[in-house]
Amino acid sequence: MKTILVVDDNEDSRELVKKILKKYGYEIIEAIDGEEAIAKAIAYRPDLILMDISIPKIDGYEVTKRLKARVDFKDTPIIAFTAHAMRGDQEKALQAGCNGYISKPINVREFHDQIKIYLKENE
Repeated sequence: MKTILVVDDNEDSRELVKKILKKYGYEIIEAIDGEEAIAKAIAYRPDLILMDISIPKIDGYEVTKRLKARVDFKDTPIIAFTAHAMRGDQEKALQAGCNGYISKPINVREFHDQIKIYLKENE
């Protein structure tokens, strides 16, 4: 079973994502801020990380940079998962080390397809 770390300070958003992904058999770990995201990523070694950019304590860009700087996370896909839709946000996420970008609100059908692609690329 693949494990996904969902990093989002918005409880409604986290619950929706968790519900969708559990339906497809993924194990879900949750974090609500940057410090917790780093700690849980290191403790659980997820197969994929969905990273909201606007999270408390340490933003998603910095969390991504810190994790990608570690040898053990070099190949772990980190997907920016955010309502930020401003021009340049996607590029900034990719420059920080994110492997992809999914914008909110999500299309449920397309969302799972995107997750499968990122997990498959990492096999």
